[in-house]
This record gives sequence, C-alpha cells and structure tokens, in this order.
Amino acid sequence: MIASVRGTVQAVRLDAAVVEVGGVGMLVQATPTTLASLRVGAEALLWTSLVVREDSLTLFGFADADEREVFEILQTVSGVGPRLALAMLAVHSPDGLRRAVAGEDLAALKRVPGIGQKGAQRLVLELGGRLGAPATVVEGGFTPVAATDRREQVVEALIGLGWNARAADDAVAQVLEQGDVAPGDVAAVLRAALRTLGGGRG
Repeated sequence: MIASVRGTVQAVRLDAAVVEVGGVGMLVQATPTTLASLRVGAEALLWTSLVVREDSLTLFGFADADEREVFEILQTVSGVGPRLALAMLAVHSPDGLRRAVAGEDLAALKRVPGIGQKGAQRLVLELGGRLGAPATVVEGGFTPVAATDRREQVVEALIGLGWNARAADDAVAQVLEQGDVAPGDVAAVLRAALRTLGGGRG
C-alpha cells in the first residue's frame, strides 16, 4: 500500500492533483478542501489510500492520517465505495461525520450527494462507534487568525480551484451572512462556499 506521497505539486484540478515523486507524476484524487491547500510548484505531503480494481489503480490523498482512516472505515459500509466516501469527506470533516453518526443526524448525512434516507440510516447502523469520538478542538484545526485573514484564506482557496475572485468573494459573503457555520472555521466555510457555488465556474 502507498501510505503517503511527498513531492512537488505539478498540477491541481477540481478533483485531483498531480504530485511528482522521484520523477514520476502521481495522480491523486482528493477533496476540494485538501486540493485548495495545495500550490503548484510547492512541496506537499498527502496521506494516501490505494484502491485496487481489476481495471484500475486509484490513489486517494488526504490532508492528514485521520481523514484517510475515516475514508477507509466509511468503505466498510454496505454500498459505500471510494467515490462516495470521498464525497462524504468533501461535505463533512471527519469530526463532522463522527458527530452526525453519533447523533444519528440523518439530515446532515443526506446532504452528501448520493446518500438518501436509507443510506443515511445504514451509515448510522453499520458505523456505530467505529469512527471514534469527535475531537474537542475547533473543526479543521486551523490556527486562530483575524476574521479578515480567514475570509481571504477561503477566497484564495476558491480562486485556486478555478473560480474568479468576484464569484469566490460573493460565495464566502453569502455563507457568512447565513450564519450556518462558524466564521473562524476555515474548512467549514470553504465547504459551504463550494456548495453555494455548485459546479459552476466564474
């Protein structure tokens, strides 16, 4: 198993990045939050999980080992493959999923594209306490910074993913005005902004 990759980021796409390791460009599938932290030309370390199929080898990358572990546990649930597991981590952080499962919050689980009422119930039933307890630290683990800096960090991440500055700024403003996520939680604001933008391009 390829447990991690470290190398220079060659390209960042909406759903994957290319990381050069020992002269070989490795295509790594990842969540928008993880991809937004990467910069072309900079060195990156991604914790990875290799999914082997008869006709393909797909490498999935994560910002930390905890996210990778949750990704692998999710796939033990009936009907959950790597793509759906990745989609769950694109919508919720690992601790967000832990809280949703522990609290049997079906509505939160159904926010993931591809998960309906029965799928959400199955996740709660089959995962039980296997994901562990949520951490007590602020979700996302970001070092506290000024509110303006947090907002600019999210806008910059969205621009890096391909949206123009105005669309990115408008999406972040909308998320903060709605007040559904904590302004200081950069990861949560980024996920909410991505949902607001949908699949469109600025």
